[in-house]
Amino acid sequence: MPDLLVSLYSKKLDELKSKAVETGVKIRPALPPEMHVVTSWVREHFSENWASEVTVAFSRQPNACLIAFEDGKLLGFACYDTTARGFFGPTGVAREARGKGIGLALFSASLQTMKTLGHAYAFIGDAGPVDFYAKTAGAVPIPAPDKGVYEGMLRSAPKT
Repeated sequence: MPDLLVSLYSKKLDELKSKAVETGVKIRPALPPEMHVVTSWVREHFSENWASEVTVAFSRQPNACLIAFEDGKLLGFACYDTTARGFFGPTGVAREARGKGIGLALFSASLQTMKTLGHAYAFIGDAGPVDFYAKTAGAVPIPAPDKGVYEGMLRSAPKT
């Protein structure tokens, strides 16, 4: 999967923000005392590697992990500036909550936060749903002959 580049000054981000508001789900930065809850949830639903990145996100100031929740239940998360500065991800939504726009809302909130922090571009490393990122934010593949920052990384088995 390629790395992608997103301009944080694109008009597409305004459209993305409008669509994200329609989901109605609450999104905010995770609080430090929630680290064990969020990290355990990510480990259970996704992977140990992503849980490691969430831990790094919690070590940032300000915290670089956003969460989506409803009625006190964690539905999804998104991180930025974890593996590398300017990187978006990892991000994930609970299986039972997928298809409701929560991933889109987390993506939008992350990009808006990154722009506020002074980033001009966001990188999506080893992007999974390339078409989603291209359609929603105008992301474009970064031409590179190798795998990028994740090349040779030790990985835990993914959970589905």
